[in-house]
Amino acid sequence: MALTESNEFKIGTKALDFNLVNAIDDTLYSLDQLKGEKGTVMMFICNHCPFVIHVNDELVKMANEYQQKGINFIAISSNEIENYPQDAPKFMKEVATKLNYPFPYLFDETQEVAKNYDAACTPDFYVFDANLKSVYHGQLDDSRPGNGKLVTGIDLRKSLDNLLNNNPVLENQKPSVGCGIKWKK
Repeated sequence: MALTESNEFKIGTKALDFNLVNAIDDTLYSLDQLKGEKGTVMMFICNHCPFVIHVNDELVKMANEYQQKGINFIAISSNEIENYPQDAPKFMKEVATKLNYPFPYLFDETQEVAKNYDAACTPDFYVFDANLKSVYHGQLDDSRPGNGKLVTGIDLRKSLDNLLNNNPVLENQKPSVGCGIKWKK
């Protein structure tokens, strides 16, 4: 597994719209349909990445908690599936069902959305305010597979709490680290 850091994404950048199919229910959704009243967490994830598998339970926990507060979560898988068939939509649906994802799990078949957001790794987290302006792009927390640190989601949680409480954007935003997105050749 190649360790990849997330790319820089300028705070204040407006989220770009998309139309992607939710692997869970085969429905086409736009960002406008899925955005939260108070904010939106967009996460680039996939089925097979050990870094995503390591944080999946926390993602479900956080989404269940913060969606009640007006912050919606959106998961997107942009990996090419010819060489990584385990990331295909039918398996996305299986993973989402098994883990009780409380958020849509969208398939970015053309990889256009990942490119528009300059996503680099899985997981890669973006937080947008109610007006879809970027307020956070960084890691979930310091936990990584095998490093012995508990998965708490503290960095992402601080960002969401600041957003909900109208506090300033976090100054220290550490890049996310994970497997590189599997790009089409």
